[in-house]
Amino acid sequence: MTGLERIRGDSHSGAVALLALVLFTYNKVIHYKYKKTGSAAMLNNVLNNASVFEGAHPLQVSEYVNQHVGRHRIRLNGGSESKGPSTNARLSYTDFADLGLSRISYGDAVTVSCPDLAEVYHFQVVTHGECYWHYADDQRLRLRTGQALMMNPKEQIDLSYSPDCEKVIIKVPEQVLISQCIEQVGVLPKSGIRFARRAIDLDSSVCLLRFLDALLTEASESELELESLQIPYRDILLNKLLQHFDSNFKDNASGGISDRGFAELIAFIDMNLKAELEVEELARMSNVSVRTVYNLFAKHFGLTPRLYIKNAKLRALRNELVGNTRLRNVTEVALDYGFSHLGRFSSDYRKMFGELPSETFRRHH
Repeated sequence: MTGLERIRGDSHSGAVALLALVLFTYNKVIHYKYKKTGSAAMLNNVLNNASVFEGAHPLQVSEYVNQHVGRHRIRLNGGSESKGPSTNARLSYTDFADLGLSRISYGDAVTVSCPDLAEVYHFQVVTHGECYWHYADDQRLRLRTGQALMMNPKEQIDLSYSPDCEKVIIKVPEQVLISQCIEQVGVLPKSGIRFARRAIDLDSSVCLLRFLDALLTEASESELELESLQIPYRDILLNKLLQHFDSNFKDNASGGISDRGFAELIAFIDMNLKAELEVEELARMSNVSVRTVYNLFAKHFGLTPRLYIKNAKLRALRNELVGNTRLRNVTEVALDYGFSHLGRFSSDYRKMFGELPSETFRRHH
């Protein structure tokens, strides 16, 4: 069972939506390769909490998008301009830690003209159909299902949607991204942060989306409310976008801790795997912020610190099951490593090693 399948309730809907929207993209894009139908169905259920329009006219969706996603003008290429009751446009939208998260389908062939994105970036993913980008300088791009692009502020673009086109869009305020970059390297390019007009194939960047799945899995197991983790999760997402899309921003700093200092932090974790290690403690030891600790683990391992620690505990525990002949049972060693929820421990162990811990124990004892 994935993290998405364990989360229920409207109280989490705003926080869940960040990961759910992007993971919805992941499942839509690679469904034909990996057949992950159960997870995709659950993502649809989660996104229902953020539904704004279903079976609406494109102009209704356009009005809402103008207010919440980005200024534009829409032209229907094959239908009536008047608002009729029988249409197929749909929209899901929610806010998350200063970001705007949306899934949009106009249900018709339309052209959307963006005079400029006022002080926002867009991470846009085509999840179905295709979309044509036509820039003011006459550069043209065609994005098919499974491709993504970063759009810069103040770019004038015409977007032509196929009738079956569906997109996931994450709106990132310019100042939020600037603050994140300044925290990393202390300076910005003179022209501001500008992403290249180059699409990426998400099936070659699966680590970005699987990392978000790991975040959601961790959050669903935590006693903390997802809302309290919005800022660290937002910052990790921004770092991933900076890493995966070409831009004039070069990440040449590690956020206040040297490579040697980070290696010492990992060594401390490895020597204390039977202790209860908290991210706040790691931050205090390294004299950096909790946010920086999250960013460092994302950069070096593509994992959150808690997930890294859990995986390290599982590996060490397996070594004991295999090599420690004095062990009496699995429960004893699981509790030693802090796994008090034995059912969840067995599930995580099987996911990592392909067998239950009891099976490993029986084979070697």
